[in-house]
Formats: sequence, structure tokens, C-alpha cells
Amino acid sequence: MPTIYKICPASAWREAERRGIYSGSADDRRDGFIHFSTPVQVAETARKHFFGQTGLFLIAVEADALGAALRWEPSRGGALFPHLYGDLDLGAVTAVLDLRARSDGGHDIPELTA
Repeated sequence: MPTIYKICPASAWREAERRGIYSGSADDRRDGFIHFSTPVQVAETARKHFFGQTGLFLIAVEADALGAALRWEPSRGGALFPHLYGDLDLGAVTAVLDLRARSDGGHDIPELTA
């Protein structure tokens, strides 16, 4: 079962836990799907979209649990990225990891499983 990842502000994730569902960020809602990354895409996603931000979680999700609402679509450089067309059921979440910010604005990416 492949694992995909979502970078999320801790405050937004705590709200999702309270509600029991995650509906995505403002960017996700604008685009019509929740953006995810594969393990090899996480570092670049963090650099490109979250540089300098603190208080982030890295949410690990079992891709197979998302069913047909998960689509793999080309994005940066033609690479396929996982996009979820719908809300994220928290039952598909396998881990919530701290994404620690470094003093240079980057993040310490934990070792990830595919």
C-alpha cells in the first residue's frame, strides 16, 4: 500500500481532527482537489510552497484507502502527483509527523516510506 504525504499547518490539522475530516487548504479548495506528494516529491514541495514556514505537520496517508477520488496527474516537470478530489477521511491517515523548520528556512524531512 503506497503512502502519500500532505504538508499542512498544525493549526489546520488540529481543526481537521476536531471536525473529523480535512477539506484542504485555501489553495486546494481553489484548485478543486487536495494536493499530495510522493515520498520523493515532499522535499521539493516543502521548498517550493512552505519555505520559511513553521508549525507544519507532514501527514502520511494510505493512498489505496482513498479509492477512485485519488488521481495521479502531471504537474512539475511532467511528474505525476497524487490529487484527491474530495475531502480526506482521517481514517486513511497513518501518521502525523512534525515538519521541523531549520534556521535557513528549509525543513528537516524525515525518512519517508513509499
